[in-house]
Amino acid sequence: MSGHVVPGGRGAVGQGIGPIEDPAVRARLAWSAITEPGDGVAGMLVARLGTEAALEVVRAALEADARADRVAVLDRRVEMLDDPRATGDDDLRGGFEAGLRRWGPRVRAIDVDRDLRAAAQVGARLLVPGTPGWPVGLDDLGPHAPLLLWVRAGPEVDLAAVFGPGIALVGSRANTVYGAEVTAELASASADAGLCVVSGGAYGVDAVAHRVALAARTPTVAALAGGIDQLYPAGNTELLRRVASGGAIVAESPPGTRPSRWRFLQRNRMIAALAGAVVVVEAGARSGALNTAHHAAQLGRPVAAVPGPITASSSAGCHRLVAEGRASLLVRCSDVVALVRPDDAADVQPRLAAVHDDPTMLRVLDALGLRQGVPVDEVARRAGLAVTETLDTLALAELVGRAEHTSSGWRTATS
Repeated sequence: MSGHVVPGGRGAVGQGIGPIEDPAVRARLAWSAITEPGDGVAGMLVARLGTEAALEVVRAALEADARADRVAVLDRRVEMLDDPRATGDDDLRGGFEAGLRRWGPRVRAIDVDRDLRAAAQVGARLLVPGTPGWPVGLDDLGPHAPLLLWVRAGPEVDLAAVFGPGIALVGSRANTVYGAEVTAELASASADAGLCVVSGGAYGVDAVAHRVALAARTPTVAALAGGIDQLYPAGNTELLRRVASGGAIVAESPPGTRPSRWRFLQRNRMIAALAGAVVVVEAGARSGALNTAHHAAQLGRPVAAVPGPITASSSAGCHRLVAEGRASLLVRCSDVVALVRPDDAADVQPRLAAVHDDPTMLRVLDALGLRQGVPVDEVARRAGLAVTETLDTLALAELVGRAEHTSSGWRTATS
């Protein structure tokens, strides 16, 4: 295998990815280009035949005219294996024709070297299953596991540590102040316990979780719904770059792939698999965070939900998870550690991360009045930040005693 597939913990992002000649890796890159995330038929085919043979079968089958001839191409290749009758072959045969219809339009457009060049431009690394540094939790997804991972991480980042035991914190993109405060406490408790903080890089709960982890100098991982060069949402570009320098950004789709609703839902399965447990902080009745909780439950990962006022629509999804027995009720922020380390649960007390040198925090604090409260919109304008990011940061500042909310707006804390 080429040395350009990152062989584990440390590696300089500036080196990027050069040409890769290994046929198995190039075939895996091709599979990544022709499939959508979580394609179970592709996963079964690759697991059964190997990446190269599976790709050859697809290309040969696409040349056949009749359905029977296309399935026969698969059958002949399976018969050449040492174990020509394996569990799951019927499912593979049944899904093969539909798979060809999905993959066919993309096969002729495969350009592995173009994808490698695009990844190199943003300093990305490439990880494939079985190589050191690969997050083994992803293997629990079985045939729906990513075929590879594009990773952006700092030159001194130890990927083995980043992809170690972690907690996924997920929830609303339009969180309340309460949601931001609880997320900050949970991220802090996780950081104090040495747990990686996993989320999706979105606005709201995701952003608070990443920001607190960075302030605590603990690893944090953001899973993207598009290509590794598509930092989304645009308003979180700078935050995601900071995540990449202090933790890792991961993507399974080729560079240039735009985020879409389907890819967000499939991204959620990665978040669940990368973490040892999932906590839903604030979620409405139709929140995407519920989808992450569903994936976690399918994987056997513990799921917990943070309660809110029973009248709050922002917590309706959390309450439903608990009421239906699909999540445990998180009673204390310190209980988050018990989800992955039951024996360490008793006396862990969250200690909110030091945020005095967080650049976003400093900009917000500089924008506050000393005596007169300043409205959130004005704080955002002065700080040059989005209103959502400003609100999250103000909630964190209030939690650590740096800011306080008055009838006229936000001001520097007086005590």
